[in-house]
Amino acid sequence: MSKKSIRHQEGDPNTTGHNWDGIEEFDNPMPRWWLWTFYACIAWALLYTIAYPAWPMISRATPGLLGASTRADVAAEIQLFADRNAPIRAKLEATELTEITSDPELLDFANNAGAAVFRTWCAQCHGSGAAGVQASGYPNLLDDEWLWGGDMEAIHTTITHGIRNTTDEDARISEMPRFGVDELLEKAQIDEVVQHVLAISGQEYDATQATAGAVVFADNCAGCHMEDGTGNRDVGAPNLTDAIWLYGGNVDALTHSVAFSRAGVMPNWSTRLSEADIRAVATYVHGLGGGE
Repeated sequence: MSKKSIRHQEGDPNTTGHNWDGIEEFDNPMPRWWLWTFYACIAWALLYTIAYPAWPMISRATPGLLGASTRADVAAEIQLFADRNAPIRAKLEATELTEITSDPELLDFANNAGAAVFRTWCAQCHGSGAAGVQASGYPNLLDDEWLWGGDMEAIHTTITHGIRNTTDEDARISEMPRFGVDELLEKAQIDEVVQHVLAISGQEYDATQATAGAVVFADNCAGCHMEDGTGNRDVGAPNLTDAIWLYGGNVDALTHSVAFSRAGVMPNWSTRLSEADIRAVATYVHGLGGGE
């Protein structure tokens, strides 16, 4: 495209040389106020990088001459509240578990602190509302069915030492035989004992198989689950006569449980939480509605 003829008036500044459809751009200098502001920003940035942490290095950033640290500020604020709560946390540790609910101030602190601990460390498995995840091995903490007991002492022990972990010698331990994998029972016997469990739990069942399954149950299962199937908390054996199932109570789930066994693991929180935190979350869980 050919350039159009452009008339310049006397006193016009030079142009940048750009031309588009007859339009040219004057080469005017930037306003002085803008330039000084720009230079001031550059100077401020240089001074800031000298005074404050700024330049990233391999494992840290340059500390700056002022030694400022937002991480240290957060740590100081955390320590401030820790110091303020120290007296009541000490009181929580010194008070008998069964007496915590008798002190309104202590109970209020324990419930609030315990809720924070639960949301941070426990909700991932037991759910934000503590209802667990049915058929996945994460128990509901809102009902009154507890494998290892639901009073304050039992809950405290479970949280402290965990279940079937290899890091705490006092962890709660129980092991259900793998009746199918280890060929302790034949396939027909497993089917029969499953029908017996369906019968004692109030579900539809095959009467002929259930009768034979009662004998299999008495010989192989009653030692832990008791003769009537109501379970034994001393060994974490669940009650099989109700409608509460940790891994599901239909034919497929029961068959899998008998054949392959179930062995959920809970970590011992004594290495991650303080005694006050454990007592607080035990109090919180106990007060959710299912505690005994």
